[in-house]
Parts: sequence; structure tokens; C-alpha cells
Amino acid sequence: MASILDEYEDSLHRSVSVQQSRASVGIPHSGYVNARLEKETPIFNKQRIDFAPPEKINSLVVSSNQLCMSLGKDTLLRIDLGKPDEPNQVELGRKDEAKVYKMFLDHTGSHLLIALNTSECLYLNRSVQKVRALSRWKGHLIESVGWNKFLGSETNTGPILVGTSQGQIYEAEISVSEGSLFSTNPDQYFRQVYTLEEESGPAPVCCLEIERGIEGKFFIIATTRKRLFQFVGKVPEGTEQQGFSSIFAVHADHLPSFREFPANLGFSEIAFYTPKLRSNPRSFAWMMGNGVLYGTLDYSRPDSILSDERVWVYPPDIDITVNKPISIVLTQFHFLLLLPDRVKAVCTLNGQVVFQDLFLEKFGLLTRMIKDPTVQQIWIHTEKVVFRYHVQRESRDVWKMYMNMNKFDLAKEYCKDRPECLDIVLAKEAEHCFQNKRYLDSAKCYALTQNYFEEIALKFIEAKQEEALMEFLIKKLSNLKPSEKTQTTLLTTWLTELYLNWLGILQGDPSQRNLYLDTREKFRTFLSSPKNKDCLFNNRASIYELLASHGDTEHMVYFAVIMQDYERVVAHHCQHDEYDEALNVLSRHRDEKLFYKFSPVLIQHIPKKVVDAWISMGSRLDARNLIPALVNYSQSASTQQINEAIRYMEFCVYQLEETQQAIHNYLLSLYALCRPDSLLSYLEQAGTNPNRIHYDLKYALRLCAEHGHHRACVHIYKVMELYEEAVDLALQVDVDLAKSCADLPEDDEELRKKLWLKIARHVVQEEKDVKKAMACLSSCALLKIEDVLPFFPDFVTIDHFKEAICNSLEDYNKHIEELKREMEEATQSAKRIREDIQEMRNKYGSVEPQEKCAACDFPLLNRPFYLFLCGHMFHYDCLLQAVFPNLPAYKQAKLEDLQKKLAATSQPSKTHHRPKDADAISLGKGQQSREQIKADIDDIVAAECVYCGELMIRSIDKPFIDPQKYEEEMQSWL
Repeated sequence: MASILDEYEDSLHRSVSVQQSRASVGIPHSGYVNARLEKETPIFNKQRIDFAPPEKINSLVVSSNQLCMSLGKDTLLRIDLGKPDEPNQVELGRKDEAKVYKMFLDHTGSHLLIALNTSECLYLNRSVQKVRALSRWKGHLIESVGWNKFLGSETNTGPILVGTSQGQIYEAEISVSEGSLFSTNPDQYFRQVYTLEEESGPAPVCCLEIERGIEGKFFIIATTRKRLFQFVGKVPEGTEQQGFSSIFAVHADHLPSFREFPANLGFSEIAFYTPKLRSNPRSFAWMMGNGVLYGTLDYSRPDSILSDERVWVYPPDIDITVNKPISIVLTQFHFLLLLPDRVKAVCTLNGQVVFQDLFLEKFGLLTRMIKDPTVQQIWIHTEKVVFRYHVQRESRDVWKMYMNMNKFDLAKEYCKDRPECLDIVLAKEAEHCFQNKRYLDSAKCYALTQNYFEEIALKFIEAKQEEALMEFLIKKLSNLKPSEKTQTTLLTTWLTELYLNWLGILQGDPSQRNLYLDTREKFRTFLSSPKNKDCLFNNRASIYELLASHGDTEHMVYFAVIMQDYERVVAHHCQHDEYDEALNVLSRHRDEKLFYKFSPVLIQHIPKKVVDAWISMGSRLDARNLIPALVNYSQSASTQQINEAIRYMEFCVYQLEETQQAIHNYLLSLYALCRPDSLLSYLEQAGTNPNRIHYDLKYALRLCAEHGHHRACVHIYKVMELYEEAVDLALQVDVDLAKSCADLPEDDEELRKKLWLKIARHVVQEEKDVKKAMACLSSCALLKIEDVLPFFPDFVTIDHFKEAICNSLEDYNKHIEELKREMEEATQSAKRIREDIQEMRNKYGSVEPQEKCAACDFPLLNRPFYLFLCGHMFHYDCLLQAVFPNLPAYKQAKLEDLQKKLAATSQPSKTHHRPKDADAISLGKGQQSREQIKADIDDIVAAECVYCGELMIRSIDKPFIDPQKYEEEMQSWL
């Protein structure tokens, strides 16, 4: 047998596709090119299965990729579509004339029920090969089965519902035994729970469906030829295995809710659409005599899950008396009707036939159409051919239908990944809203389209809908890319103008106060939008001009704050005498340049608050730049107001520890002008070291002199070390102050004496106070009575300073005695020195013949040598060799020069005929010079013992090996 899935397109089959006609909709330019480069695949793509059945096909069912078909009288073919090459054939084993009436396959593909026309029923499990008869079911012609999708398993169906041709509904359960292939009775029970009736009496149960809603509520749908019944009830938790008897028992005395239609096909069929595996159905379609009842399933409703119901009548070419539909299948947006020779697909949104497929006569009449809910494939068969439909991109054109139905949200949902279609929907929605005078909604939609901007703008202008125009511009602006700077600038400027116009109109109408406030808030939101910030900043000059032309100073200030143009904000507040607001802006944004610029104005009106703001800024402000503002202010202000300037200068000096001379000079000027009591304390706190004083001494001296602050001048003189001037000025103020100045030059006794004489003269001549003059003598040890006497007038008696004279004479006597004692000590010391010198001249040392040189260890007496007091003896040349390397460079040079001179004096004269007297004179001079040279050499070479003197101490850190010869020495050891 050929593979059932070796599929191919039948070259002989003829397919006619009727696509839904596209509604002619006037759409302006959309900016998209809607061109199809290749033929689009149909939604319902038919394929014929390469399968030639050995006998005619009686029935076919598919579920969960499991296909079962009844062939001929006694054969059952099972195929796992995942393994199509491994079909399984089962024999029914019937020897009578019984035929297969219907087959039912559960949602898992595990349980197969085979209804025979002899009112018998067989059961076959997917895991076994043997068909078993259900004895309890005998005598009932089975029309429908309602599978239990919530409790069923591969070995047990759970409680299920069974509908018969006599209108009875039975509850049953089938189970496969674990110990053997089957238990004695695979049907666990089979009991009647209800009977469906029409006006003429019991009617066949055409369809059964069991669904579970929320909170344990079950919905059971049952159909007859003309009626659709609903049974609703709760099954107590934990008792689901006991079945649905309790639900039907509620309706034992009265009919449940049902839908009834007058026409009759002789049967009916209901189909459901389930979007995902193991989820509840979302919609239904009931094929009956008057058409197809279509609706959705709402599980939250209390009494009925059927919702949004409507009846789609059959297409005109369907006459239920001649070619009535056979089967129905429901997909997401279509239901398919099976006719004897064709298939029609009808859109559930508008009832239009969108697809029709004719079958050739050679295939025979179409028998049945079913859908596998797990893989969403549709199967159709005749007695000898099987076809399969694939549903591909079913929602591709749904957006058009929703659009034409004015359901724009749904239309946009189904074309969100197709921008060209979305643009058409948005344009249609915008036009619809505009025509219905929903201008704001229209503007929002138009802004998302690619339609010409000018056309839309003019449309709103002509309709005099400025608010909608603003909404359109705002949305359009939000959709612009950062690179579209020109468009952004134009829209931003235009929106500003529109907002200002609208605000101007509303502001003059008190009845529109709330609308004005709302519009103002929107305008401010627009100005402060981060997305518009760069554009507004780059074009702020134009925005300022617009705001100024409308006289809207409030928003001009608001915009300036957003642009961080605080200079304009502060200037505005100052112009309107809002100095506190101006200072608040400065304090909030802490811009130093703005403080420098506006402080001269602000300090004239709110000095204390300005100074507080300066202090809060701390070191961020340079006080030198604020001095001009303080100078202008202090020249026209009162003393109390000047105190604010002093307060800030003191903060700079004492808290910030400013060292700028200009700051200290200005503080000095303020002290000198208004607070002299603080002037001297400031000067004293600054100290007396000129290098650590930060004010200008000369400027401070002139300033204090101009304002008559003599004590301050005295202090400055002291700092400048002008002690005479300090004493002269201090004598005009206070003698004690002058005395403190006179003691300052401690190292210059002559000057100190001179200063004290000035004080004494002032006391004697100006104050004429002899006692105070005598006190000066006791205060300064440098003054004597004889220094002061010339200052006294002639008429002064000696009694006033008799004691001072006596004290002076006693001091002289003491001094004379000390001098005598010092002379005697000097005489004794000179005598001892002369004796020591004489002793040194007579001192000598003895050298034994065997003595050796301490350096070379050769006999000492062989060459000239030196003998030191420490006992060390060296040859002259050995000592010279040891001392020379350690001498300073200048002494080495001097020693070499002396050696050269000594060598020159030892050479014999080249003249042999000089006079005797001349030779004697020359010899005398040469001998004297030679002795002197030798003495100079001895002073350098033999100044100390090379082993006991400082030379040995200085060489203690000298390496044993010269660093420059270290490598050479190291190599010699290798």
C-alpha cells in the first residue's frame, strides 16, 4: 500500500477560488507600494492523499493525529499520521449483514466507538487489536458521543454522554482492564440521564459536547434536528468521576434553555473552534435547516455560554431541498460547508463566501468532512478518495473585513505586522472619526498615517478645529525621528503659536477657566518635554519672540527656567520689583556669574537676604567680584546696612580664610568707617609679621590716619618696624603705649635708647612729671641719669633725682671694679700663654736607628721623614702619597704649585760670572723663599697624623675598593 502522506497536486482536479471582493475605499496617499511579487497561497490549500482503498470508505474519523477509517463491510484501518508507513488493519469479525453506521474517536485518539446499523456498538482501544462489543449498549442506534476531556485517559474514558436516535441521553464509562486485554464487560455502566424532545416527541440526539467553565461549572450542549439545548450545573469537587446525573436531574421536571428554528434538514451538526491544544473552545457553528447559527462561548455567563449569536443564511445556490449541506467545520474566521460536489468557505465576520472548491465527478459524491482539532487540518472523503486541507494564514485579510465593519481596533490587531495595511486602516479610521465629528480621535489616527501632512492640516483648519489640529501636530511631532530636525522645528514653532493663541482666547473667558488651566498644563508639558528639549533650545530665540509678541510673560519665565536661561528669569523678576523671587532663583541654581551680575541690584533692596545667600554659596563665590556691589551699596546706605557688608567680609576672612589683599583692604575700610572698635582687634589678630599680613600696610596706615585712629596707626608703624614714628605717635595717645613700642627693637640698643630718650624728654618737657621720668630710668636699663638731666629745666632741685644720681654713681664704681678684675685676669692668661710657647719650642722627640716608616715599613732614616706627637713616623713621600688623594681640590692644586716652586729653587744658576755681592743677595733671597715653601708644604701635608687625625675619621665610609675599579678588581680574583 502506498504511503498515505505521499501527497501531490491532482493534475485533473479543478479548483475555483472565490476571494472576497475588496471594498472600494478612498484612501489618500499612504506612502507604501502595495505590490505582490508572487502568487499568494490560498487560505485553504487542498491536497489529495495518495491512497487507493481496496474497498469503499464507509466512515472516517481523525483526532490527535490518529486516523481511523472503515473499509467495506468488515475492515478497520488505523493509521498514526506521525508514522504513516505503518498502517494497522483490524477485522471487525462480523458474519452478519451489519454495517458501520458511524464512528466516534475521542480527543486523545485512544478510544474508538463503532456504531452499527443493527443497533449495536463496538469498542476498540488504540493499544489493542481486538474489537469488543459493548453489551449494555445493545439495542440503541448511537447518533452522537460527548467525550469527557477532563477525566479521560488512554485506558479509561471517564464518564461520557451517548446520544441515540430515539432522543435518549445515556451516561457511560468504558475502561480497559489492567490484568488482561479486556475485562468481562469493558462498559462499566450505561444509564439513561435524559430524553430530548421536539414538538412532535423524542428526536435524535445529533450532537453532544461537554465543556467546563469557571468555579467547577459544567456546560453540556445537545442538539436535535431543530433544537439546541444547554444543560448547566455544578459537579461537586471530588465527585466528577460520578458523572453528570446531577446536572440532568435539575431539569427532570422542566425543559432546559434551548434555541429552536423552524426549518429541518433531517439532522444537524455543531462544530467548535479551539485556538490552542487543551484549551476551551472559543466559538461554535450549528448547521441546521435555517442556516448556520454562529456565536462565541462565554464561560463567565451563569446560565448560557452562547454569546454574540447570529444566523448566517446559506448562500443562494444552496437549496436544502435539493443539495443540502452534509457537514460543517469551524475555523477561526470561517466555517466550511460540505455539499455533495463541493466545499464552500463562509467568513464568520460578514457571511460572505470567500472560497469554493468543486470536485470532479470521477471522485464520487463527498461523504463526510471532519477536522483534527489538535493540528487544525480538515479531512474530506468520498467512497474512494481522501483529501486534506491545510489552513494557511487564515487571518491575512481579516483586517479588511473588520475595517469595513468599522471595528478598527480588531482590524489593527490583525495587521500590526503589516505596516502598509495598518496605514490603510488608520486612514479609514481617521476619516470615519472626522465624519462623525470626533475630531480629536481623528487627529490621533491621522498622525499615525503616511498621508500628506498638508492635506490633513488644511482639513482641520477648514473645519476650524484648532484643538484637533494641535493634537495632530503633537502626535506627528512625537513620531518624528531625531534626524528630522527641520520638520521638528517647524512643528514645534507652529504648536507654540497655536497654544498661545488658544490660551489667549480662553484667558479672556471666565467661563472657560477650567479649560484654560488644563490647556496651560498641556502647554507647559509640551515645553518641558525631554524629546522637544533640544529643538526648543536651538530655537529658543524664536520661542522668546512668540511669547513676547503675545505678551505672555508668565510662560516666558517658565520657558526660560526650562531652558536654564536663569539670567532672563532673574532680570524679569528684578524689572517687576520681585527681588525675593529673583534671589530665590539665584539661590536655587547657584550660578556664580548670575550672582556677580545681579547682586548690585538686589543688595540695594534686600541686603540681609543677599548676604545670607552669599554666605550659603561659600567658597563658590569670589568675594573680589562682589566688592563693587558692596562699594556702591555702602556709599549710599546707612551704618546699619553697612554692617551687612561687614558681616560678609568677616565671613570671607574668618570662615573662608581668604588671603586676597583686596578683601582685607575693603574690610579695613569698613572698620575704619563704621566700626573703629573692631579695627584694632582685627589688626592685632592679623599679627606683626609683614609676610603673613594680607592687607596693604601703607593703605591701612593712610586709611587709619585719615579717620584719626591713632592706636591703629601705632600698630601699623610697629608692623612696618618704623619704631620712631610709632613712639612719636604713641606719645600723643598714651605714654605706656610708647613704652611698649620702645622695647621692640631688641637687637638695636642704640635705637632702643634713642626711643626711651624720646619718651623721657616727652615726660619731662611735656608732662613735667619728674617722678614719671625717674620711672623711665627704672624701665630701661640703657638710660642713665646723665642722659636725662639735660631735659630738666634749671629750676629743678636735685632732691627730685638725688637717689637716681647716687644709684648711678654706685653703678659706675661697680663697673670700674669689674674692669680692674678683668685686666688682672687677662695679664695672668698672657703670662701662661708665653710659658706654654716657650715650652713647645724646647720640646723634641728621639728616633731610634731601627725605626721604620708606618706606611711602607722601610727604615725611617733612609729618607726625609715626619715625626708626630702621637708616635707615628712616615717618610715624606709616603705621607704625601697617603694625604694627597684625600685633600680638597684647591689644596691639591696649591700643593702641586708649591712642589713646582720648590723644585725650581733647587736648580743651580746658569750664570757663572755674576758678581759676588749679587750672588750673595740672590742666595739669601732663594734660601729664604725655599724655607718658606717647605713650611707651606709641611702645613698642608703634615698638619695632622694620617692615622690619628680627622682624615682617618672622614674615610671611615670609604669603600675598600674604588667603585670605578670594582669590575677590574673582581675579574682579577676569578
